[in-house]
Amino acid sequence: MANITFTSPSLSRDVTVYAVAGDRGTILAVAKANKIPIPFDCQDGECGSCLVEVQILSAKRPYGMALTEKEKEALRQLGKITKDEIKEAEVNDIPPLHRLACQCFVRNEDILVKFAGDETVPAQPPHLSTAAKVYKGTTIEIASVDDFLAHAIKVEEDAALHFDGLAASMELCGNAEVGKLFRQLSGYSRLHLNEAKSRANGKDLTAQIPADYVWPDHVTPERTSLLAGDADLTRLDALRAALTGEKRGYEFYYAVAGTSKLPDVVAMAKEFVKEEAEHVKVLEAWIAREEWLSKSHAV
Repeated sequence: MANITFTSPSLSRDVTVYAVAGDRGTILAVAKANKIPIPFDCQDGECGSCLVEVQILSAKRPYGMALTEKEKEALRQLGKITKDEIKEAEVNDIPPLHRLACQCFVRNEDILVKFAGDETVPAQPPHLSTAAKVYKGTTIEIASVDDFLAHAIKVEEDAALHFDGLAASMELCGNAEVGKLFRQLSGYSRLHLNEAKSRANGKDLTAQIPADYVWPDHVTPERTSLLAGDADLTRLDALRAALTGEKRGYEFYYAVAGTSKLPDVVAMAKEFVKEEAEHVKVLEAWIAREEWLSKSHAV
């Protein structure tokens, strides 16, 4: 048996649970089974939203482990792993401090898992009157939960198609690196799209999906200002544009949560607000990493 102790500002106290060694469960799987609120999104080692610190509490040498390429890349993007830590992991089987909960398997050793929890929410969300002003006075009206889900489906579907189009343009002009990034962002949007559809419980909401003209400037919130491929566009440029769109998506859901008179709509909008806040945080971390890399290469 292994003792796993979870600690976070979002928990009223530390929680210790027991996991069976050898069951190949991940830290995230154990957390979900015990209702420990570790933030997560893709669950596939790419988005970085389930970042945790893992400390070995057992006195014996840590068990051998292997970082997947996806986990190494995500930790690099977040600035949470060094070249020395990667070398230690690959050569000496010494695990790094930071891991992705969806990629870190439970071993026969006691561990302490720290995660940020509510710190993923921006410290200064947009003021309600500012966010609401953008979407109030338009023809956007949320009359029911189904209506809200139809709007969410429109937002996420448009974002996915937009990023797919940008990826194709980047690939066509030879900018494969940024094209790959846009494919990744499109994948995240499709995860959110599928989640919105699943919440509809099989209902066909096609008739309630709003047309483009109801939105401010006739475009859904998460579309970026980038319209075509640019051979000189950098990952940093692309991430900054994506962050702007993600923040607008956050503001839309935030406005719905703050202005709707329907409790069910408010509750669901708040869930989307939290998810969008986590996406904003991840993109900000990626941008910080890109800025650091560009400065270090310039030296």
